[in-house]
This record gives sequence, C-alpha cells and structure tokens, in this order.
Amino acid sequence: MIDNYLLEYLVTFTQTKTLAKTAAALNVTQPTVTRGMQRLEEEFGVKLFDRQPNRITLTPTGRLAAKLAGQLLQDNQNLVTTVRNYDQTNRVIKVACSAPGPRFIAEQLRDHSSHSLQVWSQLMPSDRLLDRLRSRQFSMIISNHEVQSDQIESIFLGQEHLFVNLDQFMYLANQRSVTFKELRGISFVVLSDIGPWRKIVQDQIPDAKFLYQTDYDALRELTRYTNFPFFTTNITDEHGPEDYHIGDRVTLPITDPAATMTFYATYLKDQRDRLQPLIKDFVASWPQ
Repeated sequence: MIDNYLLEYLVTFTQTKTLAKTAAALNVTQPTVTRGMQRLEEEFGVKLFDRQPNRITLTPTGRLAAKLAGQLLQDNQNLVTTVRNYDQTNRVIKVACSAPGPRFIAEQLRDHSSHSLQVWSQLMPSDRLLDRLRSRQFSMIISNHEVQSDQIESIFLGQEHLFVNLDQFMYLANQRSVTFKELRGISFVVLSDIGPWRKIVQDQIPDAKFLYQTDYDALRELTRYTNFPFFTTNITDEHGPEDYHIGDRVTLPITDPAATMTFYATYLKDQRDRLQPLIKDFVASWPQ
C-alpha cells in the first residue's frame, strides 16, 4: 500500500510543476521530495516522470496517477470527516434549515424540550444541505424539497403561509386578503436572510421595492417607526421573536399558490428511529 505522504508529493508536484516548489509547499527538503518520487515509481512499477537536465515532468501515466491520487486523498479526508460527524451526530441531533420559519420552531424545541438538539444558525440552500446530510454534518435538514432515495427519505412537517402587514390607512387594508399582483409598486421592509421566500416575493410582486435589513434590530426599528409594509407567516407570528410592531397594522393572507410553501424533514434512513420523537414534536409544534 502506498503511503499517503507519497501521494501528496505527487499531487502537489502537479500543482507546482517543480520539485523546489513542491518541497516548499510541503515544508520538506527537495532531496526528500526527490527520494519520494523515486519510491513512488518503485511502488507503481512504472515510469511516472520524464527526467531531463534541470527539468522533470509527468509522463501520461504519471498524470493519470496524479489524478487518481488526488481523488484518493480527498476520499480519505471525506472518510475522516464523515466518521467524526457520525460520532457527533450520535451524541447530539444537529438540525439545519433552508427557511427562517422552520428554524424558529427548531429553536423553540431546542429551548423547551428534552432533545439534545443543536440548530445551525445560518440558512442554507437545499442542495448544500443535502451534501452536509450525506457527510453526516447534520442529523436532519428541513427544507421545501422532498427527497426519496435508497439512503435518504423525507417526511411532511407542515406548510408555511405568507402574510403581508399593511398600514391600517392603506386602501388594501380594507380587504380580507390580497394577491401578489395587488401589492405591485409597494415598498417593503424585509429581512435579508429569508431563504426561498426572497426569490418568491421578488418574482411575484411586480415593480416592488424591497428594503433589505441584515439584522432583526434594524427591522424592528423600521416596523415600529415607519409605515412600510412587511411580511410575516403563520410560523413567524407564533414562533418568531417579537421583532415586529403589528399594533397599528392589518395582517392579510396572500392567496396566491406561491404564498404557501410545504416543508419536509429529510434524514438518512439509518437515523429514522432516532429522529422519530423529534419529528413528532415538530409536527405537533407546527401551526395549523
């Protein structure tokens, strides 16, 4: 079996192109790298390098060996990472979300239940969450995408419905509901990190202006001291922090299909039994 450090010499050489730069990158001497290259050829039993005066290059076989060596080193690192993550997730349930509403519920469960639960503080796109799930960085992810495969499954948690909060003197405030089209041209104050909801409101409301705020304190101040409309949902109204000033606002449901989003808990099947109690608590805590 070829030692990893020899494969690292080979991979680094393909990147630096010279023995001197390879030695500097790996913090070893150039003779050490030279001996390592010679040993590699002995281990493989083939010619990997084309040696000329003051110059050494990879043969076609050497380039193939370097490519495969890079893949093997990455696989080894992934193996270490996955095993470490598996050990951590067996002791603590780590949950990540793609939208703020489900994350609010997760934080409530973390603070008021017996689960050993950690909630990732940042929102992530669903595709990135799946990669983290496969590597066992997370025990469970919550997103608006259902996944069913040999190793992964999703279970329905609930739906999130979008509402708009309007100044009571706006003409739309006299209605019982609104559509996205009716909100055209209005300026809204919006939290920057709202996951997939951001694209929905941008795409669905023609000619609207969105005053994005990076933190809750700024949003709270604007909702308190201005009459800008803002969005909430059935989840954030019930589970979210008290950052919105709604006393003189009229809250109206948005009736378009795009204003309703379905969320799923997604996890590796070998974690199903362990996660079932937490999933049941999620469903029980989800606003109807």
